[in-house]
Amino acid sequence: MTDETPYPPATPAPGPERPAAPWPGHDAGGDAPAPTPAHAAPAGPQPPADASPYAPPTAAPALAPASPTPPAHAAPPAPAAAPGDDLRTALAAVRTEVGKAVVGQDAAVTGLIIALLCRGHVLLEGVPGVAKTLLVRSLSGALELGTTRVQFTPDLMPGDVTGSLVYDARTAEFSFREGPVFTNLLLADEINRTPPKTQASLLEAMEERQVTVDGQPRRLPDPFVVVATQNPVEYEGTYPLPEAQLDRFLLKLLLPLPERADEVEVLTRHAAGFDPRDLRAAGVRAVADADALARAREQVARVQVGPEVVGYVVDLCRATRTSPSLSLGVSPRGATALLATSRAWAWLSGRSYVTPDDVQALAHPTLRHRVQLRPEAEIEGVTAETVLDTVLASVPVPR
Repeated sequence: MTDETPYPPATPAPGPERPAAPWPGHDAGGDAPAPTPAHAAPAGPQPPADASPYAPPTAAPALAPASPTPPAHAAPPAPAAAPGDDLRTALAAVRTEVGKAVVGQDAAVTGLIIALLCRGHVLLEGVPGVAKTLLVRSLSGALELGTTRVQFTPDLMPGDVTGSLVYDARTAEFSFREGPVFTNLLLADEINRTPPKTQASLLEAMEERQVTVDGQPRRLPDPFVVVATQNPVEYEGTYPLPEAQLDRFLLKLLLPLPERADEVEVLTRHAAGFDPRDLRAAGVRAVADADALARAREQVARVQVGPEVVGYVVDLCRATRTSPSLSLGVSPRGATALLATSRAWAWLSGRSYVTPDDVQALAHPTLRHRVQLRPEAEIEGVTAETVLDTVLASVPVPR
């Protein structure tokens, strides 16, 4: 988190054959390597595009007529820009803007951008005071997206989230009053503090991008992403999320406590007059918008996935279903989620094809909340992270 390089990387640095997932909260245990920065390209030497078995086929160049030799002082022709470079640059600038308000959570910013590219939802887990709310507000400001915050409490009703019918005495009719769910980024703060009845009010919105009131479906804006937060250390008065709802979150991102240098920077900013409620004064400005995200999603949809990589994703997910430490493995929805996040990560890394390294890099944040440990494994200290490490080490990697 503290050793950051410009994003996206210009050239991938050589590294071990199997990279660590660039996500916060990854406890590198067993055979897992040490974590790497969130914005770094997947570790390991990258093959040239014309030699990779995952690269899309290219047509042979046509022969061109000979041209005069340019003069010695002529500047070399500029290399052609890769498709989507302008969009990648815009999304990279989002990290810079969010960094004006939030310190040391670059990996979470990358995860949120991947979720926006995949039209998925995110579960943020961290102790109080690690800037979860500020992170979402800063991201919405940098992307010029609407956002609303709902504080989930035990007495919150489903209609308080989705909206409800209100009687209008002037017309003697009922009219629909939209709830806070009608936005681009919905911050569901402490989602596990509300009963399952209210939690379930988000199921249709998260899956169908609509809410149904009085039998009439109403479409939600595009993009629509739920960013839910929960506290991992306080369990009194909470209602654990059911597996069906956890499976609807594309990513689960862990926000750790900041490093000492980052915490010093936070206090220095506050001493200089930083106000987390005034992002404009902090200099956060919009550098992308919903149209840029839509065009970026079109680019991600063109990322090629070879049959070997598809088989690798399936083998990883099937291996979790036979793990002796798990009572519930990854569902087919989890497999499609891992494929989608891997494509987005490959596109952000500047490639038009997915490699096994991309799959490994996104395995932990995409799958950690989709598996359920057996009680005896929890007693022995086994975690979802260590189980995924074992699965990644045991499933053969296509090369």
